[in-house]
Amino acid sequence: MIMIKLLHGSDHIIEAPEINLGNPRNDYGPGFYCTKTEEMACEWACKKNTDGFVNVYSFDDEDLDVLNLLDGQHTVLNWIALLLEHRTFELGTELSVNAKVFIVGHYSLDLSKYDAVIGYRADDSYFQYAEAFVSNGLSLGGLNRALRLGKLGEQIALISKKGFEHLSFVEAFPADRSVYYPRFLERDTKARDYYRREIKKNKSFRDDIFVLDILREEMSNDDPRIQRIVSE
Repeated sequence: MIMIKLLHGSDHIIEAPEINLGNPRNDYGPGFYCTKTEEMACEWACKKNTDGFVNVYSFDDEDLDVLNLLDGQHTVLNWIALLLEHRTFELGTELSVNAKVFIVGHYSLDLSKYDAVIGYRADDSYFQYAEAFVSNGLSLGGLNRALRLGKLGEQIALISKKGFEHLSFVEAFPADRSVYYPRFLERDTKARDYYRREIKKNKSFRDDIFVLDILREEMSNDDPRIQRIVSE
């Protein structure tokens, strides 16, 4: 048995997480969202510019069904599809509406058979990338590069009763907003700046793929053109 240390940043101490209290509009639906990175947990705890707490848990994933969206067997399009199912997007054009239908229909995954999901966290800056991609404003290559800026964007979501039963509270320690709120803003600003620079790289569009290309060509997840870009 290998115990994994998971962290959850919050404005209060959570000794007994409850699955039924999860927000259904989170990235992967209702669940308990954690990270392995202390810095990220501290930032999450203080993201509203208030002092918070980092809750520490031990997690045993033995005998659990875990979906790892970052294992190389899935692409960023699987992640986008799950976001489109659970998060609220501003779909202001016919293209973006059609893109949602196609991406969910062709790239989404059935989470009901999993106990936990490992994937990117769509906080405000990363969610901006997703919206831009669905609206045809950001290429697949640009989106893929943006999400690889660093592991601080990764999270683990427990989404089943069985998954919650494998989580044990260890301790909680305070996170100081004067330290971590500025760091949260700095990371978010850097991500947004990257997005703006990527949008201006018109010269890279010739060999890239946009959501309109995916719709026109009805590209599947294993299409070699998609695989070429996500593996770069």
